[in-house]
Amino acid sequence: MNLSIDTHSFQAQLLGLRTTLLAQISEQRGGVLSRAEVAADHFSNVQDSHAQTTTQRDLEFALNERETAELEAIDAALQRLEVGTYGVCADCSEPITKARLLATPEVTRCIACQEKSEHLSH
Repeated sequence: MNLSIDTHSFQAQLLGLRTTLLAQISEQRGGVLSRAEVAADHFSNVQDSHAQTTTQRDLEFALNERETAELEAIDAALQRLEVGTYGVCADCSEPITKARLLATPEVTRCIACQEKSEHLSH
């Protein structure tokens, strides 16, 4: 474990991000409505063109995927905190810098490994 980090402050930061994201998801979905119900409401306007409807549907799905991925990353980081592997790069097992964790507390890789990963995927 990266002993130079205060795990309690990162846990608080991650829990805050999680709470904010869940509130944002709830607000975007109209409170108790599911994203599918909100999308159905958006798509029920017969005055919209097929292209507008398709674009709106694609946007709804993209937002859902992004939100789900972000929530999963936060939950995974909280799990790493619990098991004592938080702040350790998943690829090289070296400590992730505190500055990087402060900027993006859910990251799984150090900057060097993240850059390699991005380079390989492009």
